Amino acid sequence: MLRIKTLPPLQPHISCWPLVLQRFHQLASIKHACLLPERRRQGLLYPFSGLEEHLAPQVAQEQFKIFHPSLDDLRRAETLFTPSIKHHIDYSTSAVRMDHIPVLKQPEVCFLGRSNVGKSSLIRALFSLAPEVDVRVSKTPGHTKKLNFFTVGKAFTLVDMPGYGHKAPQDFVEMVEPYLQERQNLVTTFLLLDGGAGLQKADLVAIEMCDEFSLPYVLVVTKIDRTRQGALLAFMLQLRDFIKNQTSMCFPQPFLVSSVQFSGIYLLRCFIAHVTGNLQLTAKQI
Repeated sequence: MLRIKTLPPLQPHISCWPLVLQRFHQLASIKHACLLPERRRQGLLYPFSGLEEHLAPQVAQEQFKIFHPSLDDLRRAETLFTPSIKHHIDYSTSAVRMDHIPVLKQPEVCFLGRSNVGKSSLIRALFSLAPEVDVRVSKTPGHTKKLNFFTVGKAFTLVDMPGYGHKAPQDFVEMVEPYLQERQNLVTTFLLLDGGAGLQKADLVAIEMCDEFSLPYVLVVTKIDRTRQGALLAFMLQLRDFIKNQTSMCFPQPFLVSSVQFSGIYLLRCFIAHVTGNLQLTAKQI
């Protein structure tokens, strides 16, 4: 569940800044990642680079670098996730029915996935440069029961969806399907998959739904820090073939992320900035 946590007023002898700083990830900004050794830095910025050396010679690496922005692109995208006086990142509202959903004109992206896939942890990592946005991550699967809307200035809106699967809310279908079908400003759905669990039956249903509704969507593989490299590479090759042969609306490149190690967070921020029309890439794409 995501919500804004209101900090107490400043007191003469009590400062709220230590509390704020605690919510910053040590690698929240790309400038900190750039201080790391080359191999570690590359693994954070472009997670697939750690798997490239294990690819068979006949497998084209370019298939996993369709979206491959420059370091400057990553830096520019980060500014979109950094709040300022003129650029607020705020919780907007929550909704359980279409008539409760706010009318917003800016582009919208939503995050969808099986319960306990790490959705709230990923959103917290994306918003780690905005410490006033308190992202609650529960140890209990299925904690998100509503559609939660977050506005990123006037640039775009991010929607946290309830998780599907055995821990889904009873009215999950009534909440989610009308939103996906009718939301006019929804530009991309990010469908999260657990890197260690692979494609589950519930994931296949969600993928089929996105294709049936003609929704552009992206597959994001989470928890890569918990998955052995060999298994992760095999899963990425499986997804490559699955996307090519069994989907119609899916972006051809899966994304790898770890909310714990912060791998792939900068790249995903950049992709969000790009698909919402807020960032034109400077580098030529492969």
